[in-house]
Amino acid sequence: MSFPRYPEYKGSGVAWLGEVPGHWGLKRVKQVFRERDERSEDGSETLLSVSAYTGVSPRAEVIDEGDHLSRAESLEGYKVCYPNDLVMNIMLAWNRGLAFSNHEGIVSPAYSVFHVIDGSLPSFLNYLVRSDETILYYKAFSAGVIDSRLRLYPDVFGRLYMALPPLEEQQTIAAFLDRETGKIDALIAEQRRLVELLTEKRQAVISHAVTKGLNPNSPMKDSGIEWLGDVPEHWDRAQIGRVCKQVSDGPHFSPNYVDDGVMFLSARNIGVSSWHLDDAKFVSEEDYSEFCRRVIPEKGDVLYTKGGTTGIARVVDLDDRFQVWVHVAVLKINHDLVEPYYLAYALNSVGCYEQSQLHTRGATNKDLGLTRMTKIWFALPPLDEQLEIRAFLHRETAAFDTLTAAANRAIALLQERRSALISAAVTGKIDVRGIQSLPQ
Repeated sequence: MSFPRYPEYKGSGVAWLGEVPGHWGLKRVKQVFRERDERSEDGSETLLSVSAYTGVSPRAEVIDEGDHLSRAESLEGYKVCYPNDLVMNIMLAWNRGLAFSNHEGIVSPAYSVFHVIDGSLPSFLNYLVRSDETILYYKAFSAGVIDSRLRLYPDVFGRLYMALPPLEEQQTIAAFLDRETGKIDALIAEQRRLVELLTEKRQAVISHAVTKGLNPNSPMKDSGIEWLGDVPEHWDRAQIGRVCKQVSDGPHFSPNYVDDGVMFLSARNIGVSSWHLDDAKFVSEEDYSEFCRRVIPEKGDVLYTKGGTTGIARVVDLDDRFQVWVHVAVLKINHDLVEPYYLAYALNSVGCYEQSQLHTRGATNKDLGLTRMTKIWFALPPLDEQLEIRAFLHRETAAFDTLTAAANRAIALLQERRSALISAAVTGKIDVRGIQSLPQ
């Protein structure tokens, strides 16, 4: 759908803003917001956090399992914020780390808290300060050499400019965006539910194949292992340690990373259906050689995550050299006993995953442990059946992965449409005053 533009525009005099609707006003941020520096006397208020994804939320709702609400011994002196205050993580403003709060509570002293002083509508401003174009504006004026060191300090933030429509028009734009982004969010939620269902179905197909086989008429027997249940009568059962020549992991310390070197993988880089290498680290040739004294990952090995995210297996099929951190185990298997892809499928089944979680220790720093890992049971058919199961699961999972990829592409396109619509509306690129509703 094409949107109408405003009938008249004027030059803003600010490079990033360009032309704005003729009747909109131009203000510095400090004319719209004033910093609030009220502090908690005893730290008893609800601890809040701000993120690009959830906005401002109670910290207890967004922490990872096993993490702590705060590493500080006391929350006394934390900054107080109220509903309709703008909370900004000055270290992540360039990455959408700011939002208006719907909650009363306290935030880190490292955050900045602002309240609106010019009567502008917080619901409109929340769209504006988190829009794509505004975020780029913040990044351009943030201090620092690299992204991880960027800071948008309050005094700099105050000197930036905003183009604002009259209050009634702010209400119209905010209502339009509430309505239309709500529709887009509903479509995104549907696609995410589809991805979840495909993931569950994929895992169910894998679990059935590696515990029941492909012949529905095969006589069954009790495996004697609660996690496996009944298996085909002619199958064996085995623990990881029995089918591996070596089970090792990477260095038990954080190496010095370099910009260009040998790839260094941690648990987050290993997925059930794909590698996640966009944020892979690199180590020097010297460190790589040193780490190879412990283990050398090679094609045909099975990587198994043992720290952070535990219990995910993947066969090494990478052409480039790499090394692994302590959170990843390298299983060098006995090919006379087990086929690597079959083993990876088995370890990713429900029964083996549940065993991996049972054997994992630690609350904050989770670790499966090599010794405990070797005790995980799986069903072991003859090699020829392993090859048949591997071929079957390659076909089946490929179909699920194709559907999942399509759903993820749809999510990405919907998110792009959402961001573009917000940016266009809050910067005056389109006039939504006469638009009642967009077609679906």
